[in-house]
Amino acid sequence: MLNLPNILTLSRIVTVPVLAALLWWPDWPAGYLAGFAVYCLMGVTDYFDGYLARAHSTVSKLGIFLDPIADKIMVAAVILVLTAQGVLTGPYVGRLHVIAGLIILVREIAVSGLREFLGSLQVSVPVSKLAKWKTGLQMVALGALILGRATPGWTAMAFGLEINVPHTVGLTTLWAAAALTLITGWDYLRVGLKHMD
Repeated sequence: MLNLPNILTLSRIVTVPVLAALLWWPDWPAGYLAGFAVYCLMGVTDYFDGYLARAHSTVSKLGIFLDPIADKIMVAAVILVLTAQGVLTGPYVGRLHVIAGLIILVREIAVSGLREFLGSLQVSVPVSKLAKWKTGLQMVALGALILGRATPGWTAMAFGLEINVPHTVGLTTLWAAAALTLITGWDYLRVGLKHMD
């Protein structure tokens, strides 16, 4: 059923290639600024598709199916493009910041598989508050990393280093999201293990 919430969800999926294209050139601040605007717009549609579906009692099986897929496609695309273009680097640990992105991607794939397995057993796994915090931190982190490339002059001195403020906020929150990813992933796995022979 193609109602407004589902159209908003589909628009997020269709917009992913546009976002990826804007982020492809890390030395193009205008592209990253446009990418940041697109990313924020995608985040707004993510909020409103669920809100409108609940407010107007138009929650559909298609929407329930598409919404988490749209989120995962967007997050995976941004992490992969930022990694490929060397954006997930920073002070002290250099490219090891990629590990935080890898943790998030692995967890998303594992939890999707686990949900599919449990769904076949008619077992529902509700989203915990901690998982919602994880998602929030993840969205802030990726947005800040994009904004950091859009505003290369937004710097400050910290611990004797000149840092790009949004980029540093992005890396910090990405690691926080990765930590919550491990915790919530383990919670989902414990539920799943109870239903495995």
